[in-house]
Amino acid sequence: MAGTKYWVWLSELKGLSTRVKLQLLEHFGTPENIYYADAEEYLHVEGMTQKLAAQLSDKNTASADRILGDCERLGLRILTMQDADYPVRLRNIYEPPCLLYVKGRLPEIDEEAAVAMVGTRDATPYGIETAETMAYSLAKQGALIVSGAAYGIDSASHRGALRAGARTVAVLGCGLDVVYPAGNEQLYRDIAASGALVTEYPPGTPAVGMHFPVRNRIISGLCLATVVVEAPERSGALITARTALEQGRDVFAIPGPINAPKSRGCNRLIADGAAALAADSRDILWEYEASYPHKVHCGQVELPRTLGYQARQEETIAKEAEREERAKLPALDIREGKTSLTDDQVRILRRLKDGEMQVDDLIEAVDLPTRRVLSALTVLEIEGCVAQSGGKRFSLNVELIEE
Repeated sequence: MAGTKYWVWLSELKGLSTRVKLQLLEHFGTPENIYYADAEEYLHVEGMTQKLAAQLSDKNTASADRILGDCERLGLRILTMQDADYPVRLRNIYEPPCLLYVKGRLPEIDEEAAVAMVGTRDATPYGIETAETMAYSLAKQGALIVSGAAYGIDSASHRGALRAGARTVAVLGCGLDVVYPAGNEQLYRDIAASGALVTEYPPGTPAVGMHFPVRNRIISGLCLATVVVEAPERSGALITARTALEQGRDVFAIPGPINAPKSRGCNRLIADGAAALAADSRDILWEYEASYPHKVHCGQVELPRTLGYQARQEETIAKEAEREERAKLPALDIREGKTSLTDDQVRILRRLKDGEMQVDDLIEAVDLPTRRVLSALTVLEIEGCVAQSGGKRFSLNVELIEE
């Protein structure tokens, strides 16, 4: 742990680029040697200036100690470039991260046929369905899906891999204790439970726009190939594709309709010869079957009926059926002069129009004393106006007439 502290100290030094930090490591061998070096020694490093050397004179390790404490508290692992299980594939890219924070179990990346899947956050139903089904098929045939856990194509790709019963890896542009986007909290848990969440940013680091293009080099760097599923002409996914090409990785793109704005980036990559066309998972994996025979097995994959957009259509149909069922509920007139209900009972019924509520939340929402709310609910339940489900949750059992 003592040696790790110096890795964290080096990674958190402000004003020094990743390139300078890597040059320092090449010159001194370890972060600990960098920490204890004299100011004059720093100037022997290629690209070092007096200003940068001054940054290295900051020997305060309080921030590193705090980060180490946070990692221990949160159950995070720190993987440094000196560790044997730091992926060689990633170490060999231009400007690899000095260290990675890991939550979950990071697979042995160098033994995996890892495929990055990227695309727009503002995905169309076509993009969502395609990402989920492609990720599902790739994972079923032995690929490891890597993406960025953002909304849209990223989330759909992770979901597809998880539906296949496979591990998946998410590379974040924030600390591992920061859920971004907030709606993906459950997805974060599912990814960490089967695979890993990875970042070069310490706990507590917020999701800042400039972090995401930087983290893209890690997404592509961990993988043999990058697949762009759906991307407009200006998209972060295209940055990842360019980075992958610079790293000597394969790039594939899934075509879309020629008049679809969200597919123009993919179509352009294919037209320019920068990406191979991928219409099926086998278009991608046949490239790696011979190199990873213990992992990859190309073949026909039977897709679950509920993958992708079809699942959302079914969910919409189910919700519509629920609305129709509610329309069949008996009507209850709560207009003034038309009802014998108390003001408390009417107030509760109106609040439950927005949906089922737990009793404590309902008490807070209607802003009435607890005993009055419980008394009113008891009467309403006896009269059949409300129904109680598990966890003391109440919902309307009537259709209200208010006008």
